[in-house]
Amino acid sequence: MEQTKALNALEPFLALSKSATSHRAAADLVTRATSAPNTFLFTELLQTPQIQALASSPEFTPYLTLLQIFSYGSYGTYSATPDLPALNDTQALKLRQLSLVSLASDRASLSYDALQRALGLGSAREVEELVIAAIYAGLLHATLDPAREAVQVTSVAPLRDLAPGTIPDMISALQNWAGRCQSTLRDLEDQMNGIRAAAIARETEKRASEALFQSVADSLGDADKGGGGGVLSAYQRDSLARRALSKRAMAESLGAESMDLDDASAADDLAKRAGKRKL
Repeated sequence: MEQTKALNALEPFLALSKSATSHRAAADLVTRATSAPNTFLFTELLQTPQIQALASSPEFTPYLTLLQIFSYGSYGTYSATPDLPALNDTQALKLRQLSLVSLASDRASLSYDALQRALGLGSAREVEELVIAAIYAGLLHATLDPAREAVQVTSVAPLRDLAPGTIPDMISALQNWAGRCQSTLRDLEDQMNGIRAAAIARETEKRASEALFQSVADSLGDADKGGGGGVLSAYQRDSLARRALSKRAMAESLGAESMDLDDASAADDLAKRAGKRKL
């Protein structure tokens, strides 16, 4: 929405650029475009042959530089560049607002002190007035925190042109980000597969255990029916099955101990018989 409004505001100046055949007319067009309300995007005007022709005139080259600063520069760049045309009040306000948008794009919290230095403002009150004007212009969403002297930024409108040479860097950054996302997704998929395999193993073990108990319980139930004792409940069969398995384990253990005792008794008997024979 904000981009459409800004592009529509620039359309009349693009039409006028076709008739700006002299350097002075092109320079005047730069001043008018940067002073007009709602003009925040200037790339199309900057790329017109009439504006680019200002580079061939030492007298009017500063106007080309000024439009470049409005397009993708900052108020600090303007202040540090000598021999540029003086800004009227409307231009100064707009360039500060555009610089604020760039600063807010890099961080979510901006201190009054940092904004004063970056935007050439003299007091905290001027900072607050600039931020409020930018909010009403739709350049950003933010709240003022006078107690902490900070501006908390929520979102920023995409109303700055890209500087030359920034697109390859953006593509590289996006490719790196996409690679990190793919690596993270692969790690998550491996973890999910491990969780599924562990769940399947636990379910298989549970079903095997249940089948074993059910088999023993069914056997006990059939034996009970054959003995005329009536039909056992499922709970009783499970209890009997557990007892049967426990008794089986105990029997095996006791069987091994009884065998050891039998072997010891037999050894004693042989020793006694041998003693009698000697006598």
